[in-house]
Amino acid sequence: MIKNAVIKYWLLALFGVAVLVLVILPPLLPSYIVILLTQSLIYGMVAMSLDILVGYLGLASLGHAAYFAIGAYTTAILMTKYGTSFSVGLITSIGMTAAISALVGLLALRAKGVYFLLITLAIAMSFWGLLHRWVSMTGADNGISEIPRPQSWWVFDLYKVVDFHYFIIIIFVLCFVLIYLFIRSPFGRTLVAIRDSETRMRVLGYNTWLHKYIAFIIAGTIAGLAGAFFAVFNRFVGPEEADLAQCMEILLMVSIGGQGTLIGPNIGSFLITFLKNMLSVYTQRWLMVMALVYIICAKYAPMGIIGIMNKLQKQREGT
Repeated sequence: MIKNAVIKYWLLALFGVAVLVLVILPPLLPSYIVILLTQSLIYGMVAMSLDILVGYLGLASLGHAAYFAIGAYTTAILMTKYGTSFSVGLITSIGMTAAISALVGLLALRAKGVYFLLITLAIAMSFWGLLHRWVSMTGADNGISEIPRPQSWWVFDLYKVVDFHYFIIIIFVLCFVLIYLFIRSPFGRTLVAIRDSETRMRVLGYNTWLHKYIAFIIAGTIAGLAGAFFAVFNRFVGPEEADLAQCMEILLMVSIGGQGTLIGPNIGSFLITFLKNMLSVYTQRWLMVMALVYIICAKYAPMGIIGIMNKLQKQREGT
């Protein structure tokens, strides 16, 4: 949580400046940088959805990449193998991830703590294995390529990188606002209370399991939505979208930025996306570097960048 009002206003101002920069600079930047910015926004949506579970409900999930991959593969399969439109693929992806999240939630939410973590990871790895084995549908290791982009969707030509970037900005802002309103609603405040003391909320008459179940479905559905846009933007999806590294990266985005803030996961998504792509240029062992970043973050900054800012502000006020 962002507890200090000064930090909160500074972060909101920073977020406003970031939005302005994302709108103004893309036509002037190289295509590669615009692609990374767009990917960061898409992963930002995934990280925010995971933050609903990690930051506001206290459920650390290691399998969130599975819903991202489900959304991506559903759109890719429908558009390449059945020739459907992007609109149909998007709607179907949302429905598919919602349904699978509902089924997984029935199993995973019976566990707590590290057992919940392991169950979500096991489910994600099972789905990753399915992507490798179902050759006729998923293409196995070859994945699905040449996913068509709709040339005209609303007022955007999604074949153009800059147009797609602006389109994703609109989707990102809508997701941010909806998640923010959800968290600020009585239902969202109940989730925070359940995180702080589930026993107390149960004694007060709240159905804590149902609250967690609904939040789990919403989080998975938003990740699937982001996956659908990623498939069309990247024009390729492969099993690596659901592997262990992807699961860790999404959780790291939330951890390194600051859980329970919404802004923090977006900071993390930009840092991790750019760091991963820059490191991969110079070394093939970039995964080891990413793992080291995660260890350092867990050891010295468990509440992420936002937590460090809160701590520094408290020290400043104490002097």
